[in-house]
Amino acid sequence: MTNALTGKVAAITGAASGIGLATTKAMIAEGARVVLVDRDEAALNTICKELGDAAIPLVIDLLDPQDCATLLEQVLEKAGQLDILHANAGSYIGGDLTDTDPDTIDRMLNLNVNVVMKNVLNVLPYMIERGTGDIMVTSSVAGHFPVSWEPVYASSKWAINNFVQTTRRQVNKHGIRMAAVSPGPVNSALLADWPEENLRKAKESGSIIEPTDVSDAIMFMLTRPRHVTIRDMVVLPSNFDM
Repeated sequence: MTNALTGKVAAITGAASGIGLATTKAMIAEGARVVLVDRDEAALNTICKELGDAAIPLVIDLLDPQDCATLLEQVLEKAGQLDILHANAGSYIGGDLTDTDPDTIDRMLNLNVNVVMKNVLNVLPYMIERGTGDIMVTSSVAGHFPVSWEPVYASSKWAINNFVQTTRRQVNKHGIRMAAVSPGPVNSALLADWPEENLRKAKESGSIIEPTDVSDAIMFMLTRPRHVTIRDMVVLPSNFDM
């Protein structure tokens, strides 16, 4: 532990499990205070009790536009500042497009794309005024490769990758770094829709990584000197065939 984030405050969406929780723990280990943003109040309270005073729970339903719009306001109220936003919340749909209903498509695009854009828009004026900040977005390798078995999910990640890289070029002149981390399959609740047999085979073959593998990458990106931006990083299981 190097205490590289001492004095900083991070807000992480989807922080109650998976990559969000792993990144929360990694940031706290490096000295940050972390506002854990999630809609699961019971899980947040349990986690924050275990992690101590550096973990601050914030219950927000990101799919409720009015609730979503309060992110920065509530973070500042609870923690006094914001140095890092990790827009991590997301959902997954796999399978053939013809098996997907329109309401599920709307929900996925709202959470994976619209909410991320809104969260970034919400915090940018504050970071621009301060002249510094880091924005990390959890994307996916599916945003770099046309994955035929998950067309809706992959499309949402192609969209958000473009958003990250175009917005990065607008805000870098303000001292703000913006980047995406793009994991392959991660052993988390996001893969709950995977067929059980596919998940079992992936684990047995070493074709799946753990949330901590992704949080390690995020911490590397965040702890580079301010004049260095790791703009995107793809993190794959070594045995993943893509």
